Amino acid sequence: MSARVPQHVDAHVVPCRGPGDLSGVQALVEAGVLEPRDIVAVMGKTEGNGCVNDHTRDFAAMAWCHYLAPHRGCTPQAVHAQVALVMSGGTEGVLSPHFTVFTRRAALPHEVVEGEKRLVVGIAHTRDFAPEEMGRQAQIAATAEAVQAAMRDAGIDSAADVHFVQVKCPLLTSAKVDDALGRGLDTVTRDTYESMGYSRAASALGVGVALGEIDPARATDAAVLHDTSLHSARASVSAGIELEGNVVIVLGEATGSASPLRIGHALMRDAVDTAGLRTLLREHFGLDPEADAALIAQQLVNLLAKAEASPDGRVRGLRHTMLNDSDIHSTRHARAAVGAVLASVAGRTALYVSGGAEHQGPPGGGPVAALVRVG
Repeated sequence: MSARVPQHVDAHVVPCRGPGDLSGVQALVEAGVLEPRDIVAVMGKTEGNGCVNDHTRDFAAMAWCHYLAPHRGCTPQAVHAQVALVMSGGTEGVLSPHFTVFTRRAALPHEVVEGEKRLVVGIAHTRDFAPEEMGRQAQIAATAEAVQAAMRDAGIDSAADVHFVQVKCPLLTSAKVDDALGRGLDTVTRDTYESMGYSRAASALGVGVALGEIDPARATDAAVLHDTSLHSARASVSAGIELEGNVVIVLGEATGSASPLRIGHALMRDAVDTAGLRTLLREHFGLDPEADAALIAQQLVNLLAKAEASPDGRVRGLRHTMLNDSDIHSTRHARAAVGAVLASVAGRTALYVSGGAEHQGPPGGGPVAALVRVG
């Protein structure tokens, strides 16, 4: 779609009984609510462990490709180039597995909301990365370029109108590490789980560079996972085994959009912080979390958030043990904690909470965005 063609963007949250269950999507299609050819992006929360061997992400993406291919007249493999599929593993605690499905079509003249900014969406893909490029400058630069391409695809001129950038990035496996070593090159780490953090971190720095939040001169290899002063307030990055390059979804607002949705963002300063979200709901959407609980339940489409265990081992001055648990990784603890905190405000548990917030919000905190149906 041309970036200057007014968009009609919508979003639907669809529960699922498993990572390959698209029966809820099919029901919406049969009811005429969803048009498969209009689907431009899907953000899924699957019930795996969110670690290197979490194949629920790949399973879900494959199910979507096979479902959409006949509707779009292409092969399942070709769907990846047409639709941004981002599957985030881990629905610990009260989080409920679901898909957030974004549709986009050209708006009809009478649908455009004059003088108001409404939701727009843009997508882009980077090239595939060689193993030795992951977590380094090549990934930072390519992600920044893809974010700017997705902004153009969305019709967003100003970075100030971007409220959430979702990136899906690859990780290292032992085979990829061996491939680099066999060519006389080294990878940023030889630990496959640690590579997820490096890939997320480099991608988040790329988002920050693209949005003007981070000085490109400071977004170096040495900064990745080390310079905690560098972070984006709008980046959300999930790593997975199911791809080799980055997939980028930019969510923002623009005048001329015909969407019935708006989006706004805030920062969680730590894992138990809801002040920013409450302020966002009041000031951006006119919804008071205490007085308008029923209205929020009706109008809120989803909350999109990042979560991590505070790297200093404390939350508001008191020690936490998430980083010392040898049985359950800290990313899983963090998703469960933040999911429950946000659910207490939203009054629902089908929330997109992704773990691992390296350079995504301040250390121990993370971005949160609200998608709200306003008309």
